Amino acid sequence: MSSNSSRAASVVAGTRKRGVVRKIPSECPTPVTNEWIDPPGFADALRLHLARYQESYLLLHRAVIRPDETFDPATIKGWCSGKRTPRNTASLDVLARIEARYALPKGYFKAKLPHQARAPAGLNLGGIPRAEQRRLAWHLPDDFNDRPLAERSEILNWVRTVVISGATEYRRYQAEAAKNRYGLCFPSLTGRKPQANSAKLSEDERAVYHDDDALLSNKIAPPGLTAEISQLVRFKSATLTDIGFQRSGVWNEETTAMRLEHLGLMFGAMVASPKGAIGGLGVPMRHLTLAMLVIPRLWDWYIQWREKRRGFFTRWEVDMLRNGMAFTRQETGWLRQMAPLGERLVPIEGIVTADEIEALRADWSAACDRLHSHASARAKEIERVARVHRDPFEPILPVLEADSPVGEYRKIADEILRLAPDANRHPRAAAEAARSFLLIRLGLHLGLRQKNLRQLLVCPRDQTPRTERQLEMMKRGEIRWSDRESGWEVLIPAVAFKNAGSSFFGGRPFRLVLPDLGDLYRHIDQYVRRHRSVLLGGAEDPGTFFVKSAKVSSRDAAYDSNTFYEAWRLVIQRYGIFNPYTGRGAVVGLLPHGPHNIRDVLATHILKQTGSFERASYAIQDTPEMVAKHYGRFLPQDKSALAAQILNQVWMVA
Repeated sequence: MSSNSSRAASVVAGTRKRGVVRKIPSECPTPVTNEWIDPPGFADALRLHLARYQESYLLLHRAVIRPDETFDPATIKGWCSGKRTPRNTASLDVLARIEARYALPKGYFKAKLPHQARAPAGLNLGGIPRAEQRRLAWHLPDDFNDRPLAERSEILNWVRTVVISGATEYRRYQAEAAKNRYGLCFPSLTGRKPQANSAKLSEDERAVYHDDDALLSNKIAPPGLTAEISQLVRFKSATLTDIGFQRSGVWNEETTAMRLEHLGLMFGAMVASPKGAIGGLGVPMRHLTLAMLVIPRLWDWYIQWREKRRGFFTRWEVDMLRNGMAFTRQETGWLRQMAPLGERLVPIEGIVTADEIEALRADWSAACDRLHSHASARAKEIERVARVHRDPFEPILPVLEADSPVGEYRKIADEILRLAPDANRHPRAAAEAARSFLLIRLGLHLGLRQKNLRQLLVCPRDQTPRTERQLEMMKRGEIRWSDRESGWEVLIPAVAFKNAGSSFFGGRPFRLVLPDLGDLYRHIDQYVRRHRSVLLGGAEDPGTFFVKSAKVSSRDAAYDSNTFYEAWRLVIQRYGIFNPYTGRGAVVGLLPHGPHNIRDVLATHILKQTGSFERASYAIQDTPEMVAKHYGRFLPQDKSALAAQILNQVWMVA
């Protein structure tokens, strides 16, 4: 009899072929025990609950995977061994089914993943550019694909509006204004590479740039204007004034960069075509000269042009007019001492005629006097009607309104630790999380301005710290281990601060031993010994405590003001803003912001607790007058509460 005939005969006779019996999973399995010690790791937890229900990974696969799905059982086997973790939306969906099967809380397994905050792969974001997909993915829920189309649109709109751009009036204005850039740049003075904007220029604007392709593509200031501004910068920043010149005040690096930016915007507006989107003055670039700043009618055109673009005047126009006053001030004004510049002036239709230019050249001092008087009057007029466009407190208002602003902001650091990935499986992501945590913690302890925090050097425990004299020459501070204090110490010379001449310093350095609260020393040690080198990735070490994540496209690990601001803003977007769709984020109502706001938090916290502007000034290395004017968001109800504490003591005694 053939083997087929024998098999058929066995079936007919009702006998069963020898082999492993395929077990059918129960729809409602019963655990062997309801008591167990919960392990912290994902793989350990999955194996534990498989054992509790006496199931193999194959049986679990048959129980949770539908017949029409192609989910490989080897994937669950990899989860059990710890070689794999759920990464995409399909895997996370299966994980949720396992939680339901074993009667576990929703999100039980995901909370044990080595990188639980990682954006899942496989999100349905068709039609959105890849760069934007990467920004959005972090902030989308795992079940995004399964939600109705209307709800997905609602989530994307919320993320774009609140998290990515920040839903303030100023941010919306800024985003719109950035679409039509008009400022000139001075790369030879700033060292920054200009952006290519030729594709955004209209035909009329192209005509203004004339014959220089470099100017057309990059909006670089013309050589003549650059040479003049170079002289101005040297005059205002040199240690000693040139013989024959007088000056009042000296520009530091930050002031110089700010003045260059403001002058670049002013001259860029003059150059822009009146027929384009910017609606400028249409002055040919070869005619630009600083001597134009003595023409009152030109200043009137510029401040009214800015008012038209924004819709109202701000303090910015007042500050620009006062710069014009400083340039033309008697005895010390740079323009007043540069009468030969008047030879470069040419007529501008509607602004200045040839006869008026001749009059300016004939009596340069009188022309400077007229501009000084005109700018002073205009500044007073605008100051009376100027409005605040960028409210620095608006993004952090939920923090400032809390009883303990520092305690509320500290929640961001706690959220970073909660979501920090396993450093062994995800070293780069863990290093970035460690950097984010220390950004917030050191910011809250030190209250430094962005520049001082960004330029803070680091000295590991086994190395000799720099001397105070060395730090003074570098105009930077350092974080180092102090054997005398048995703690991490921050030392910053007074000359490194923007307000070095303030009475707060009195010529002495800033010195603070960080408190070892919340395991701060352990986090600093781990960052310095392990995480920082991971971030550098073989790139040249700039010596600063905070370093960028080195990439193939960017091997420079040093932060500048822009990249440091963006790094802080990214931390707030990922960990600070509460996301109702993912449940991640620390503070409800928070908006994206930069590192300077940490000073507002510290000053306001101390004002709320003590009512003292003097104590608040200690926290941010400033004077009580500056705190009262700029930093303290001291709400009326807090003042009343402090007064009530004293008055209520009378009733307590009675």
